[in-house]
Amino acid sequence: MESDMHAPLFIDGQWIEAQATATVFNPASGEGIGTVSRADAALLDRSLEAARKGFAHWRNVPAHERAAIMRKGCDIIRERAQGIGRILSAEQGKPVAEAVGEVQTSVDNLEWMAEEATRAYGRLLVPRTPGIEQIVRKSPIGPVAAFTPWNFPALTPMRKIGGALAAGCSIILKPSEETPFTAVELVRAFADAGVPAGVINLVFGDSRLISGHLIDSPIIRKITFTGSTAVGKILQARAAQGVKRATMELGGHGPVIVCDDVDVDSAARLAAKSKFRNAGQVCTSPTRFFVQKGVYEPFVEAFTAATKALRIGEGTEDKVDMGPLANERQLKAAESFVADAVAAGARLTTGGKRIGNRGFFHEPTVLADVPDSARIMTEEPFGPVVPFQSFDTLDEALCKANSLPYALAGYVMTRSLSRSARLSEEIEAGMVVVNHFSVSTPYSPFGGMKESGDGLEGGIEGLDAYLVSKTVTTRVAGGDLD
Repeated sequence: MESDMHAPLFIDGQWIEAQATATVFNPASGEGIGTVSRADAALLDRSLEAARKGFAHWRNVPAHERAAIMRKGCDIIRERAQGIGRILSAEQGKPVAEAVGEVQTSVDNLEWMAEEATRAYGRLLVPRTPGIEQIVRKSPIGPVAAFTPWNFPALTPMRKIGGALAAGCSIILKPSEETPFTAVELVRAFADAGVPAGVINLVFGDSRLISGHLIDSPIIRKITFTGSTAVGKILQARAAQGVKRATMELGGHGPVIVCDDVDVDSAARLAAKSKFRNAGQVCTSPTRFFVQKGVYEPFVEAFTAATKALRIGEGTEDKVDMGPLANERQLKAAESFVADAVAAGARLTTGGKRIGNRGFFHEPTVLADVPDSARIMTEEPFGPVVPFQSFDTLDEALCKANSLPYALAGYVMTRSLSRSARLSEEIEAGMVVVNHFSVSTPYSPFGGMKESGDGLEGGIEGLDAYLVSKTVTTRVAGGDLD
């Protein structure tokens, strides 16, 4: 991977170099691999004006033509998936195979939304008064400001771009400047596919400056954000000042309830593989394991064995299961969670330390018998550290699972249909998964409850998030117009 990569801005169909730049680091080495342009207020104003003009044009492009351009973008990204995946791995740290898989999944999401573009159906209401007809029309909400994090540099932006473009909206995308190069390649593919100037705009820079400047602008009519709950609350409150719709996909702390009727070895292997995907830096990651006492010790032992078998290394190495954490902040956070839990009385069964002194590698870590007082039981670890507790009854497990303000994803492992039915109904989460860990598909809604979010992405709900409804009432027969 070249060490002189650069991420420019993309405004009104033009690649633009900003005066200010920041360094982008490879998390596997800690060394710089390139730079990213940082927008100032003047460039943000240009992006806003471009989005205004882009929306005025794009909203009037017939849906089937919008869909055709989006599908061409899908074809281009699929052709470039291997190259984009290697770029993603270099700037974010996940193994190349996992990174390429993310790019391909992001295209699947875009393709679904391209199909949905032609299904923004309105409806004809049943007449209440003779001679009066009422219809409901669906229209694009307007220019969108989208903010995405560093953990999924392809999938998260694509969900937002796909929904906006399918509905007929323009978008200003502000990805993390820690992982800018993937976003540049995605936007380049859209430009090559023929998306008109101003419809997609890409900016990087100071998060507070950009979010405040865009959200406060009267041009922006919708906000969509993926990130921490703390930041999401701030952005949602700011959007409320302009009465702007906001979709928030925020933090989680996914409970896993493991019942005593599971096949311990296979369930533990499946759970460990999911937990350490992307080094645990997944908002829907299974992060709090509650295991019924009858299988608690065997399950912890099997999970520990599966964890020890993981291969850790740079994302570009062959057959690597887990790469480094994405940045030094996450590395320090993992170390802090482990130290706090052990001090509180948790039993360390494997891992617990940083790996080497180059890059941001941390051992995948398993903590058993973790007391409620440990921070990791209430704070999202967002790293390769997992706590275990035992439980007796389902009532006890549900109380533990639902005890936090987070409610994004929850997991159930059982062979019992009655247990599955009860737990999937009573776990408080926007998405509940039984006996596997694939949370979402392009055609299913993605989002949380409580403080894990507001609004949905994906599925038919993902298109509706970018549409507004207008009721048109017409007198069609009888009477004079005056």
